[in-house]
Amino acid sequence: MMTSFTSLSKRAVRFGLAMAISATCASAAWANKPLITGVDATFAPHAMPKLGGGIDGFNVELGYALAKQLGTTIKIDGTEFSALIPGLNAKKYDFVLAPTTVTPARAKALLFSEGYLNTDFAFVQNKKTPDMKSLEDLKGKTIAVNKGSAYENWSRDNAAKYGFKYDVYATNADALQAVQSGRAYANMAGNTVAAWAVKQNPAVKMTYVLPTGLVWSLAFRLDDKEGRDRISNALKCLKQNGTVSKLAQKWFGFTPAPGSAAVTLTPGQGVPNMPGYDPTPVNLKC
Repeated sequence: MMTSFTSLSKRAVRFGLAMAISATCASAAWANKPLITGVDATFAPHAMPKLGGGIDGFNVELGYALAKQLGTTIKIDGTEFSALIPGLNAKKYDFVLAPTTVTPARAKALLFSEGYLNTDFAFVQNKKTPDMKSLEDLKGKTIAVNKGSAYENWSRDNAAKYGFKYDVYATNADALQAVQSGRAYANMAGNTVAAWAVKQNPAVKMTYVLPTGLVWSLAFRLDDKEGRDRISNALKCLKQNGTVSKLAQKWFGFTPAPGSAAVTLTPGQGVPNMPGYDPTPVNLKC
């Protein structure tokens, strides 16, 4: 009987070791697995075509930096923003690299990393148009927004309140063209995108900025906590070593302020006070 018990114990130990090794190997394999993601390739300066082919921009460089931090490679598809979340949920992408504003509604359907940039809403107008000074100035006007974006959501929720109409465009570049041609009173976009557009185009100006208290984050499937935590840890390392701040300086022309999302690490995983946030303190190893 003792021999039988001992034999069973040895087999149990061997089985346990095998399972532990298997789990470790699986984790290591995940860490080195090539990443596949997508961006809106017209959402300059976050992602845009470059001369000679390919895409470049803040988020493109951020993606390559994340892969390097994880010791793997990354494939970045350029597409329209409205195709990214469906592609993620269809498991075409491991995560969404494009700037994605974290809202309570989105955080119930997706997991998010911690924020890497603060995002305010900005209005870009034709230089010939009088400056917009408040949201009340939108009454009777038409604004242009990118399809599937937080700006479309805001417009839908506030059009009746402020008495404006909004047109939806496949790309923000098309929305901006509507402003230049006079079809729209203003283009509503993120503050970084608006600043870049004005820098590149002397025919437009950035006028009214609407503070949001929101951040841009990396988006993951709701059931992929392991993937979210692993890539989010890499993001924490890039914030800690100054990479995110340097990219912001390069692409947006400003140094992120102390306490801003680009330089501040959250104690847990995700965006605090949003669904999906895990407050468990992270033991970061970079």
